Amino acid sequence: MRVLVIGRGGREHAIVWALSKSPKISKLFCAPGNGGIAGLAECVPITELQFEEISTFAKEQAIDLVMVAPDDPLAAGLVDHLESKGIEAFGPRANAAIIEGSKVFMKELLKKYSIPTAAYESFDAYEPALAYLRSQSAPIVIKADGLAAGKGVTVAQTMEEAEAALRDIMVDQVFGKSGASVVIEEFLTGQEMSLLAFVDGSTVRLMVPSQDHKPVYDNDKGPNTGGMGTYSPLPHIPESIVQEALVKIVQPTADAMVKEGRPFKGVLYAGLILTPNGVKTIEFNARFGDPETQVILPRLKTDLLDIFLAINNGTLAEQPIEWSEEAAVCVIVASGGYPGPYPKGLPITGLNRVQDSLVFHAGTALENGQIVTNGGRVLGITGLGKDIIEARQKAYADADRIHFEGKHYRTDIAMKALK
Repeated sequence: MRVLVIGRGGREHAIVWALSKSPKISKLFCAPGNGGIAGLAECVPITELQFEEISTFAKEQAIDLVMVAPDDPLAAGLVDHLESKGIEAFGPRANAAIIEGSKVFMKELLKKYSIPTAAYESFDAYEPALAYLRSQSAPIVIKADGLAAGKGVTVAQTMEEAEAALRDIMVDQVFGKSGASVVIEEFLTGQEMSLLAFVDGSTVRLMVPSQDHKPVYDNDKGPNTGGMGTYSPLPHIPESIVQEALVKIVQPTADAMVKEGRPFKGVLYAGLILTPNGVKTIEFNARFGDPETQVILPRLKTDLLDIFLAINNGTLAEQPIEWSEEAAVCVIVASGGYPGPYPKGLPITGLNRVQDSLVFHAGTALENGQIVTNGGRVLGITGLGKDIIEARQKAYADADRIHFEGKHYRTDIAMKALK
């Protein structure tokens, strides 16, 4: 088969890496790809929202399957567009991808079907939102309704911080149209868990659980990012909690989407929190998480392409899925200044000195034969081992072997599993 992956980040590198192991794939493309993906697939200079160019390329190259990885093209309807052209695509249609594209839709869905989540109110005008906010107390969570590259959520520790976040979103429109509406949500405390699932409508098959680290600095300090590191499995979270999440949240959400006439086919990501009152939903994403994918797919023993095809064919229930017992820890190496402004085009050295880890390129480019920085999160270093301790040691040892000006990373990834 000839397969095209859409996207350019660390998640896409991990997906391309996993697909490259499939004996069924004769040719692998990625649009637009990055400096690391270029070593595994032919990178095509087409961006994620160039729908006509993507479908034209797929037709010209006789592509058998287009795997749409990022949130923006899913929400904008790339899968629908490709299907209208007779091209098989993997990922949810736009009417299902709305579960990530609109936080207001997601919260209203969960409320309608009594699926556990934080108490909230949503607003599409600033003054009523501000009045409601002032009737609450900190800490409190402010969320832009639409997609914001993982940065549209503020966990405000003070009311001043909360009001500033609301003003940024609704008045200054720092996230553009994504901030036309907001969700103001109660702050929940507890361990967080990312639970991804393969879904073909009503059949839900959980992946191995993982835990992301959103704040930029150690000990969960500083502003939120797209994710500074992750690990799997979660030895400190019992299997009973995972099953509770499946029974009370993930399966009911898939069933709810079917009832709403929006059957979800693809990868459904549940961001969960383990509160004293049980597991609750923080968010849903309509695709593989980044950087969770960089620890989940290295643990997958089954051919990823077989799973994609089973979902598209509606035969996921019959598809065997096997996972490795190994532990995986991914450390994100980021640009100086991230998640604020950061430089690009800085030479990266030491990639050839990596010994024990997988290196997934997130924000890199290939310029004149040299890999350079091209994003805020630059590389994901994934160590594998018999346990979290060994996987962690490998990831950090190799993160230290890589250099570029201003690089930084958290030093406490996976420590929650070891306490």
